[in-house]
Amino acid sequence: MKVVISLLSNAGILVGLISMIGLILQKKPVDDVIKGTAKTIIGFLIFGIGSSAMSATLGNFNTMFQKGFGITGVVTQVEAATALAQQSFGTIVALVMIIGFAMNLIFARITPFKNIFLTGQHSLYFACVLTLVFKACNVNDVVTIILGGIILGLSAASLPGLCQPYMRKITGNDSIAIGHYNHIGYALSGFIGSKVGNPEHSTENFKFPKWLSIFRDFTLSVAVVMVILFYVSAIAAGQEVVQELAGSVNWLVFPLLQGLQFAAGMYVLITGVRMFIAEITAAFVAISEKYIPNSRPAVDCPSVFPFAPMAVILGFISAYAAGLVAMLVMILVKSPTIMIPSASICFFSGGTAGVFGNSTGGWKGCVVGSFIMGILLVTLPLLLYPAFTTLGIVGASFPNVDYNTIGTVLYYITNAVQSLFH
Repeated sequence: MKVVISLLSNAGILVGLISMIGLILQKKPVDDVIKGTAKTIIGFLIFGIGSSAMSATLGNFNTMFQKGFGITGVVTQVEAATALAQQSFGTIVALVMIIGFAMNLIFARITPFKNIFLTGQHSLYFACVLTLVFKACNVNDVVTIILGGIILGLSAASLPGLCQPYMRKITGNDSIAIGHYNHIGYALSGFIGSKVGNPEHSTENFKFPKWLSIFRDFTLSVAVVMVILFYVSAIAAGQEVVQELAGSVNWLVFPLLQGLQFAAGMYVLITGVRMFIAEITAAFVAISEKYIPNSRPAVDCPSVFPFAPMAVILGFISAYAAGLVAMLVMILVKSPTIMIPSASICFFSGGTAGVFGNSTGGWKGCVVGSFIMGILLVTLPLLLYPAFTTLGIVGASFPNVDYNTIGTVLYYITNAVQSLFH
């Protein structure tokens, strides 16, 4: 059981296995199978290294920002909430996830929903949310596992389809889908972009004056923006807080290094994405033809970053600003729960929303679409947080749009059904 769970929750191994199966079905020579499988896994590991480096620096940014500006509340960080959920319901969560993966394949085979969800960690997070929703409604373990697995599998197969019209615009083809449970938010960003802007005014076509020519280089532009943001947070937090995070590095040098490390992580991430997407797409041709006709892989959100890297940065800034505005409103209205925007979540989800908005509305669509996403990431967790606190999930929440939208609907339907029998 532990081996199966480890395999299914490790996206690198999962996409590697899929790639290997596809190459075998194409009757490729053994050396090509080994080479293709290895390149897929290595590409995904490179992507993971970049992602981890960025997440680590953003964690330090969060700490400095919250302490610098005196903010306390619930962190919208899915990893923290997942850890709490697994402590109480680990076995149930694992079984929901395993059944969900099997149901994804079944639904892709027998329904028009042809997406194979390959972002294993997000399947784990969604399995946690579904488990918590059912347990908050006092549903027994067996029903939780069966219904949770079915809902997870159906969501995995169908939700990426909401984004596919925009994915075709972004990538120029229909070979991959996005597998990240903010599908509703990304589709909304693409729709909003079509209403507020012009795709010809893309973020990638910005004409910078000569003295700002540095921003034509994506890696350098990321570095400059992030160094500035880190220094703002560091100065607000003060020497004592920053030095504790910096260790042996001088506190004034630390923000500079963190901003540069973030940019380096971004470069590594995009390199890995390009590598594994090329391999997994080729492998899916054989799988689609033989077992699940017209299927496509649904992969993690950074898969769209190389298509509009400037939109990623602009989307991140807009989403994070929106999250701070939403948090400020909660403080002003004296909300019993204050949700704190996570820089990491805003970067990956807000940046992706920016790419979707940019695809239909240029830079205006990018800014507005990601701003709406930022608000949703901070406000939607308020809907389920009270129910989760009854199960001991306190201090952290699940921010993703799909988790909270589907979870909230499921919570009220389950309660309504149960009330009919009591």
